[in-house]
Amino acid sequence: MTTLIFNKPFNVLSQFTSEGGHRSLAEFIKVPAVYAAGRLDRDSEGLLVLTDDGVLQNKISSPKYKAPKTYWAQVEGIPDDAAIKALRAGVKLKDGMTRPAECDMMKEPAGLWQRDPPVRYRKSIPDSWICLTIREGRNRQVRRMTAAVGYPTLRLIRYRVGDWTIDGVENGTWKEVQV
Repeated sequence: MTTLIFNKPFNVLSQFTSEGGHRSLAEFIKVPAVYAAGRLDRDSEGLLVLTDDGVLQNKISSPKYKAPKTYWAQVEGIPDDAAIKALRAGVKLKDGMTRPAECDMMKEPAGLWQRDPPVRYRKSIPDSWICLTIREGRNRQVRRMTAAVGYPTLRLIRYRVGDWTIDGVENGTWKEVQV
């Protein structure tokens, strides 16, 4: 069994085939027969687990198992207590209520790589960082949650999936891990 953790760069698809001229996993990973366990949007960065084990892939990606996924979100504005409380309680989205999330304000992560292209900054609106852990995986869920409480996401980095993190894995690189 082979399991890899990959620190996916911005603007890279979470698949091995390129579509629409976008970069894909094939540019970075030459290990045969591994597939992404779950998805990470092209405009999101960070941890992507790849494996050749179908059971593990299902445990990571299926909402049935409620695998925790932790994200660092750079948001427009500085969320107030009501916004943090709403994220912790669950947010009403068009497709229903989200499960409660763990959510806290945080400082910009130390040693964070530069994004290419950089995030758009507005002089009149500050930005800040939150750490959000969810146990479901709806399409663009974290972005929709932060927007629903009034603080749109500018940059989204998945830091953790289950027990794995991107600690020690440079952006655009991967390493094999034991399960």
